[in-house]
Amino acid sequence: MKLEKYQNHLFKNIKQQLSQWFEEDKIDEITNEEVYRFLHSIKGTAGTLQLGGLMQLSDHLLLASNEMEIEIWRKNELRNFLFDLIELTYAYEHFNDVELKTDVHRKTAAGLVQIIDDDVSMLIFLKDILEENGWMVITNTDPEKATQQYFDMQPDCLILDVQLPFKTGFQILDDIQQHNEKYFIPKIMISIQNDKESRLKAYKMGADDFIGKPIDVEEFLVKMDRHLQRKRLFDQSVLIDELTQVYNRRFFEDSITRYFQDFKRTKQGFTIAVLDLDRFKCINDTHGHLMGDQVLMEFARFLKQSIRSSDIVFRYGGEEFVIIFPRASNEDVEKLLNQMIKNFSTVLFTSKDQTFSVTFSAGVYTVEEEAVTPETAFKRADRSLYLAKRSGRARAMGAKPSNMLFKKKELNISIVDDDVIIRTMLTNILESMDLDHLDMKVAAYENGGLFLASNQAKENHPHFLILDGIMPDMDGLEVLKTVKQAKNAASFTVLMLTGRKSEEDIARALQLGADDYVTKPFSVQELQRRIERLVKQVK
Repeated sequence: MKLEKYQNHLFKNIKQQLSQWFEEDKIDEITNEEVYRFLHSIKGTAGTLQLGGLMQLSDHLLLASNEMEIEIWRKNELRNFLFDLIELTYAYEHFNDVELKTDVHRKTAAGLVQIIDDDVSMLIFLKDILEENGWMVITNTDPEKATQQYFDMQPDCLILDVQLPFKTGFQILDDIQQHNEKYFIPKIMISIQNDKESRLKAYKMGADDFIGKPIDVEEFLVKMDRHLQRKRLFDQSVLIDELTQVYNRRFFEDSITRYFQDFKRTKQGFTIAVLDLDRFKCINDTHGHLMGDQVLMEFARFLKQSIRSSDIVFRYGGEEFVIIFPRASNEDVEKLLNQMIKNFSTVLFTSKDQTFSVTFSAGVYTVEEEAVTPETAFKRADRSLYLAKRSGRARAMGAKPSNMLFKKKELNISIVDDDVIIRTMLTNILESMDLDHLDMKVAAYENGGLFLASNQAKENHPHFLILDGIMPDMDGLEVLKTVKQAKNAASFTVLMLTGRKSEEDIARALQLGADDYVTKPFSVQELQRRIERLVKQVK
């Protein structure tokens, strides 16, 4: 007897109940009696339909709900409680593909690979085989957007096609090399034009490898593994930031542990300051990344000249720096940094006959208690930095108890998908993410029309949009096109969920401005890692 028809009917019933509980405004609370009936029904039906895992899980949840003795469930509590069941239902619906993808062994400290190629079939092919081998991949077909994405995402390896529209791969390589030559990021050129002249040109312009098309997959993967190993070894062996010549983040993480050990031994406190250049993205956007790098180098030089020989400067990442001040109080460091901000604001930069100045903001925290961990200390200094930013920038602020209540930066997150299982899973994942500097407002919509009509879509806050490509009435591409033509288009980061074989849709989504795509059905864990990485880029 074919059970698929009846299994699909069970999945449909589960979805209807989830939709009623979690998406109808009139329902705020759910009784445990309803939850019990729901789980009991699944247990009985799933067993009959040979869905053994679903039967066992619903049985486990029935026992758990009895032990918890909860009479009334709130929506978010119940969504967390049922998350494994929701995830398993999704996996059953897409059993073959999801099973293959969840078996992927992600490499330790997996690298981020960026692929730039206007041949969408090649782009999808390379992305699939790299992700099947445990690497995370971002893709782009548009040279201008790809170059911007390269600087924003800072990949561990770049794969670049030579033949691109409007701008060749050599021109992109030249743009990157001009102001990125001090960073070691393996760059691999790929091309159907595999002649000696092209290969020599690529190597002379800074490429680390050249692979001709058609690509031998086995050889390609070995080379990728080798390049990413070199990148990892390089990062582990270097303590100085290549661009700014101050200590790097890795050395900071080693140093902060040592300072805490010294503090426990000597009881002499120290102060951590987290510094961030104000409106640095505007400098890159207005004057170019080359000018942005000059600002970073000058800022690092200024910091080193403005502090004591016993203080240490680190570049934490991007335009963010950290200074450790041994035996210095919160008040003294705050006062010093405020004076440094005034002094740095008088430094003038010149770009194309335009002169401009730059300020920075700082958050300060003094370690005076043994119970505080390095993670907590950094987090408190970082919170003070965001308070300084929210208070108008160009100031240093110390961590005081009242500072803990500062208003975080708002981030709208919208999920637009007609599948309630996906909406519920993603809502749960996003609401469980803990990002100190962001106040995330998560909302789910079952179609594009509801999303576009919502107030959330019209607000000017940074907006992370997860968009299903195929939906009834108005598909994801239409929604994406409308979003990208709106007045607040610049505030959107878009992740498209697309069909595995819909190559044309992927190409169209990238052309319309999607920042990344994931093919359905997806591994929930894989999608969660990708979402976390994209959301953390939002400042």
